[in-house]
Amino acid sequence: MKNHSSTATHAAKVARGQVRIIGGQWRGRKLHFNEVAGLRPTGDRIRETLFNWLAPWIDGARCLDLFAGSGALGIEALSRGAVEVTLIEKHPQAAENLRGNCSQLKADDAIIIQADTLTWLANNSPDQPFDIVFLDPPFSSDLLQPCCKLLQKPGLLTTGSLIYLETDRYRPLPETSPTWELLREKTAGQVGYRLYRVS
Repeated sequence: MKNHSSTATHAAKVARGQVRIIGGQWRGRKLHFNEVAGLRPTGDRIRETLFNWLAPWIDGARCLDLFAGSGALGIEALSRGAVEVTLIEKHPQAAENLRGNCSQLKADDAIIIQADTLTWLANNSPDQPFDIVFLDPPFSSDLLQPCCKLLQKPGLLTTGSLIYLETDRYRPLPETSPTWELLREKTAGQVGYRLYRVS
């Protein structure tokens, strides 16, 4: 019953087109977004757990938010002390909403790129590796596996980089690199979420 109630509450929040930042300098501020197919902001309870996991590493981190959607993960990371976040979002309306939300927050360290995630990963190499990657594609897609493979491309990650995966708990997990060490894992309702570290 508890999970059902939590799922219903989360669905109601999403239906209203807003999600709340739950910690850091913008705690309590709301991110607004339009309904876009596949857009499913990470719920408050899961984000709270995730950022508790990330607490030792988030300050000063360079983050990559793939499938950024509402920006709930990437902007939360900035709120909690990340030095820079690159947000990749394919859908034009969702990307425009991200720009609007970041502008209102004066989130100058948010780099918003409207692009297909797989194409971007295949064709871009950052100046330095990312410290934390958020990987949370639409549950109905088959994008996790190719993303995990592309993240092994030289230059994107390095020893100690962290990768957060959010999946449908009832679908098979993607095959990950042998260098990815599973640090934490948990489920909440339909969602399975895990944190890996590159060893």
